[in-house]
Amino acid sequence: MTVALMWEARAVAGRGEDLLAWVRERELPGEPLRREILRAPQDRVLVITWWDAPYDAELPELPEPDEDLVSRAVHRWRFEQVN
Repeated sequence: MTVALMWEARAVAGRGEDLLAWVRERELPGEPLRREILRAPQDRVLVITWWDAPYDAELPELPEPDEDLVSRAVHRWRFEQVN
C-alpha cells in the first residue's frame, strides 16, 4: 500500500523563502518513495511524501517550525492510494 503524508505551513508574511529553505534542510529518518516540495501564494509551503507502508504505520514527519517562522500551526493530512 502507498501512503501519502501532506504537511502544509504558512510562513509569517514575507518569510516564505525562509520557510522554504527550512523545509529543504530537514531530513527525514528514512527515505520516502517520493518527496515533493511546493509553494503557493500567501507564503505557504506544502510537502508531500509517499511511503510503502500500511495506512496506520508510524512514519517520519516534518516537525513544527519555530513560532517566529510560521503564522499558524502546521496542517497535516494522511491519504492512502486507491486503484
